[in-house]
Parts: sequence; C-alpha cells; structure tokens
Amino acid sequence: MIIEAFLRWAETAKAESRARAANALGRAYLQSEMPQEERNAAKMAMTYLLDDPSPRVRLALAEAVAHSAGAPRNVILSLAEDQPEIAGQIILFSPVFTDGDLIDLVLHGSDVARVFIASRGQVPCAVCAALAEIGGETEILCLLENDGAQLSQVSLKRIAERLGDCADIRGLLLSRDMLSSDVRHLLMDKVSDALSESAFVQTFIGNTRLQQVTREATESATVAIAGTTQHEQLPDLVEHLRQNGWLTPAFLMHALCSGKVDFFACAITSLSGCDERRVRSIISRGRLHAIRALYESAGLSRDISRVFVEATMIWRESSRKNGTALLEDVSSRLMRKFRLAEPAPAATTQLLDMVEKLANAERRQAARSFAALATLAAA
Repeated sequence: MIIEAFLRWAETAKAESRARAANALGRAYLQSEMPQEERNAAKMAMTYLLDDPSPRVRLALAEAVAHSAGAPRNVILSLAEDQPEIAGQIILFSPVFTDGDLIDLVLHGSDVARVFIASRGQVPCAVCAALAEIGGETEILCLLENDGAQLSQVSLKRIAERLGDCADIRGLLLSRDMLSSDVRHLLMDKVSDALSESAFVQTFIGNTRLQQVTREATESATVAIAGTTQHEQLPDLVEHLRQNGWLTPAFLMHALCSGKVDFFACAITSLSGCDERRVRSIISRGRLHAIRALYESAGLSRDISRVFVEATMIWRESSRKNGTALLEDVSSRLMRKFRLAEPAPAATTQLLDMVEKLANAERRQAARSFAALATLAAA
C-alpha cells in the first residue's frame, strides 16, 4: 500500500517535491529501522525513481545513497550510468562497487566516468591497471595525482609507454621516488625524442649535430641510471635495454669503463645465458682465457673481446689498489696496448675512439668543476 500511494503521488507531484521525497526515501532506507516488507517497498520506490524524467530527482536520490555501503546495488549501478552530474556522485564515493564493477566502467564507460574512477579515494591495483591500459591524458593525470591510487610498476611502465610523450605525465612519473629504472630510461628516451623533434632546437643546433648530441647524452644518462639502480632491479633494466637494442658493444664498454660493474655483469649474464654467480666470479677473479670466452659467449666478436678483457683487467687491478680507477687511466692504457702497438681492426678502432671520447669528456668536466671551485674561492 505504501509503494502504491507513493507511485500515485509521484505521478502528479512537482519535480522539486519529488526530489525532496527521493532524498528522504534514500536516507530513510539507510538510516531507519524498517520491517523487511517496508524495506522492500522503499527499494522498489527508489528503483522506480531511476526512470524519473527530472535529473533533479535522480540527483537527490544519488546524494542520499552515494556514501553508504548499504545502498541497493541495482540503484547504485543504474545511477552510475546516468548523466555525469548524477553519475559522478556515485562513482566518486560509493563503497558498493567491486573491483570488477569499476573495471567494467573503465572499459565501457565514458571519459568522464574514467576521470571519476581515477579520482576515487582509493583506486585498487587492478582498476589502476585498466585505467593505465586505456585511459587518456586527463584520466591518467588524475590517477597520478591521486595518493590513493595503488599503481604497480607494471601500470606505471604501461603509462610511460602509452603517454610518456606528454610532459605533464612524464613529470608526475619522474617525481615518484620508487619508479623503477627501466621506466626512468623509457621516459628519458621520450625526452630525447621530444628534443630531437623540436623545431627550435633543430634550428639552433642542426639535425646532424643534434642527433649526435642527443645520442651521446642519452647513452651517458642511461649509464648513470644503470649505476644508481638497486641490485634487485638490474635484471628488469637489462631486459628492457636488451629488448630495445641498447646492449651494443659500445654501450657495454661505456658501462664497464665508467665503473658500472654490477650492471655490466648483469648484462653479460643476460646476453650469455650463464649463471650470474659464475659470470661475476669470472669477471672478478677469472683468468684471461675464461674472461674472453665469457665475453664471446655474450656475442662479442674476437676483435673487440680483447679490448673488453683488457679493460676488465685494468678495473680489477685498480679496485684491488684503491677501489676506483680514473677513466683517463683506462683510456690511456687501452690506447697504448691496442692503438699504438699495432694497427687495430676497424671494430676495435671505433671502440677505442669511444673510450677516448669518454675520457676527454671527463677531463672537460673536471676542468669545469675546478674552475667553479676556483671562482668560489676567489669570491
């Protein structure tokens, strides 16, 4: 009888009155002690109001039930598909949604619905993964700015792959302390590409010089990332670099000559397929022939494996003496052995040129640092 009376009244009542009734009905259902028969009637009345022609009525109902875990599920799911002003109340706040409900909204809802989901107080890991896979820039920016979003490293990498060209998204990703090294490298590539395509930069530097500068800067930054990566993250970084064609002989020599031995050993492990313990043992204590065989099993040719073996022995000797070796010292010793003693093959010459260039860059940086200190002392 209650529901019948309500329905008869709703047919002639004004929208403002229906809106007040909808809000009161929703609050009464959630907050009042009702016999089961009355609760069923109230639930049926709320279901009827979902088809009310006035958005004000549906909004009033949404405001009444949005924050409650006891709200009828069918009412919540229906309101979540209403127009944005109404759906937003529900999607932002309702605790009734399961992860599956939210993922379904991500996959089949509008861009606005995805923004609401990304802005919820807590966004579960699986929902973040769905947003990372199909969300646009606006949704992803909301997600990255949301402290309640449980973003995994896999989701962060997917965001970087899809939307790393967006400067704002790159900035939010790079501001995360726990961002993995492979994602940082991926974003660094995006920055390099953006600079290379900049008409302003091309005008002042020129295409040929720009390509050389960005390539050298990107390689140096990659080596720096490798040197600061925690041991447990090194395999992921190495695999990322291997898949993207970064583990070239020149890059490996750069890493070795820069003292990034942990990364270098991990890369050789990946390329050779040998056990990591054995690789590290050979690099740190193995004889010349064992080191050379290891490097050749990793794909290095006979010509350049000799240079790698000598560089390894230099770093090993230096680490025993004082724990470090200057790149200038490594460069000069390699030059004496391979360039001055006898004509070197073309591949070896290119590798030695790269090492010498690294040493020259280190000298210039040392000179800049000395000049800066001298200026400070004279001030």
